[in-house]
Amino acid sequence: MNKLILQVEELMVSFDGFKALDIAYFELEEKELRVVIGPNGAGKTTFMDVLCGKTKPQQGTAMMDGKDLVKLNEQQIVELGVGRKFQAPTVFGSLSVFDNLLLAFKTSRSVWHSLFYKLPPQAKARIEEVAVTVGLKEDLARQAAFLSHGQKQWLEIGMLILQDPKLLLIDEPAAGMTDEETAKTGRLLIDLAEKHSIIVIEHDMEFVKQLARKVTVLCEGKILTEGTMEKVQNDPQVIERYLGRSHGKREEKAVAVGKNGKE
Repeated sequence: MNKLILQVEELMVSFDGFKALDIAYFELEEKELRVVIGPNGAGKTTFMDVLCGKTKPQQGTAMMDGKDLVKLNEQQIVELGVGRKFQAPTVFGSLSVFDNLLLAFKTSRSVWHSLFYKLPPQAKARIEEVAVTVGLKEDLARQAAFLSHGQKQWLEIGMLILQDPKLLLIDEPAAGMTDEETAKTGRLLIDLAEKHSIIVIEHDMEFVKQLARKVTVLCEGKILTEGTMEKVQNDPQVIERYLGRSHGKREEKAVAVGKNGKE
């Protein structure tokens, strides 16, 4: 077993008496790629919010490098090495890909400083290296507004990488992507897991299969089960409370279309 980078215990978040999150125990190893799945309202986003400091739990701990994330503010958590990417990409459309990456460079702390100071050769080399990693080397001079949806997602992942995070929190990276972009994103995350610990929230089961790592299933704020994708897919509780629910809706829709000849 590798060294643990994250240990969560007795973590509970309640909104107006409703338990949005109630995790007894969760752990993540260094350089592990974990996928978290579950139905809408399962607590996935709330879990991410706690880990990045956006939401404070009523109880529990989330230990990373000997420090409790629950007791830190958002900036302190970033400085500790946690980077988060939300579902919708948030890049600067009016700037080039290179300048977006420059703004995210770890030593750069302001737009003015980032865009007008003399860039050291090693910083330029690092930005170009990250651009290669995320598949945007040929687009460095391109205005970010003209990138495809998938390219904008990769750019934001590149911006996160430049902050040298130990733990990456990635929210539904495959949403809105083409099949080709989805496959490329999966390969990118697998490669990144060689240097970073990663937690991915995702609904696309084909994409989850591509990642082929340990899966955690959340339901009603609790961990329903954990394990390989094969184990999760064959778990009766998961089939009944998550996978079977969406499958059943597709079957009902197909029957309705067959009877009426239209949707």
